[in-house]
Amino acid sequence: MSSPKPSAGPGSAEDRRYLLDNARVEAGERFTWLAELFDGVTRGHVDRLGIRAGWRCWEVGAGGPGIAQALAAAVGPSGHVLATDIDPAWLDPHGGYEVARHDVGGDPPPQPGTFDLVHARLVLVHVADRARALATMVAALRPGGWLLVEDADTELQPLACLDEVGPAQRRANRLRRAVRELLTRRGADLRFGRTLPGALRAAGLVDVGASGCFPVGGVACDRLEAATVRMVRAELLAAGLATDAEIDAHLAAVGAGDLDLTLAPLISAWGRRPG
Repeated sequence: MSSPKPSAGPGSAEDRRYLLDNARVEAGERFTWLAELFDGVTRGHVDRLGIRAGWRCWEVGAGGPGIAQALAAAVGPSGHVLATDIDPAWLDPHGGYEVARHDVGGDPPPQPGTFDLVHARLVLVHVADRARALATMVAALRPGGWLLVEDADTELQPLACLDEVGPAQRRANRLRRAVRELLTRRGADLRFGRTLPGALRAAGLVDVGASGCFPVGGVACDRLEAATVRMVRAELLAAGLATDAEIDAHLAAVGAGDLDLTLAPLISAWGRRPG
């Protein structure tokens, strides 16, 4: 996932660094389990938009390789897939797609007016200038090309455990609130997902549609939660939002499979550039 460029120091009210930094070892785990949870959702939308051999696609803030590989397989040797990220370390330069470093929140669009499909998942919610990033993606579309944007809306469903039946579930929800607080301090818009259909229409796209989904329970949710909490542990402690004991107890409950964990809804919205 792409991220805004660093600005102020840690803990600053103006700190815009991406909390879930791609450079951390846990990022690879997160990409694996996000792919397990959501790649099928994304591929379904891409298929419904009519992807076919010969299409040119831009995967924005790609993070891991899963969707870039799927797009490359769909467009075949006559097509082209560009996968970009502010830190493309987890992408495979020999995976059948082009890899480039790009900050969608600050850089101009690559190859403007040429892409049949532009896709970003869990990217814009973390970008400081979301309007500029959206305009950059729209500018990259050819007339008739499709933009598919998927982002979370944690205020629609803010809980880690929907059924708060005991202390372990209450602790999980406290820690989820703490992580949300860290994201807010880094400039994330935790209600961005619901704004996507309107934002696509405001950007001049037509045939706009949207849907939402979120998983409940299962190994992938557990593994994603553990990787995320380990990743932000130091920040939670430094901010006084959690204690070592709370985090250890939560990770133990997750590891034991005692929690039916869930995620914020993923809102998928799509629209077509007129032409």
